[in-house]
Amino acid sequence: MVKLRLKRFGKKREVSYRIVAMQSTSRRDGRPLEELGFYNPRTDETRLNVPAIVERLKSGAQPTETVRHILKKAQVFEQVNA
Repeated sequence: MVKLRLKRFGKKREVSYRIVAMQSTSRRDGRPLEELGFYNPRTDETRLNVPAIVERLKSGAQPTETVRHILKKAQVFEQVNA
């Protein structure tokens, strides 16, 4: 199963994440199938590749709870249903 989840980057206490599509059995920081965006929780900065995310969701990828919240905030799910 393909999941949309966060991949950790950065130094200690200066963390940032990339939103990636990965197999559910892969390690957290393993090799992704595709990088779909960026999220920095310290500054709340988010950059998303929305067309690629919509395509992954339509093909059956399941987001984790944190990624689901980020996508809901960016109103990506309205584009999936349209």
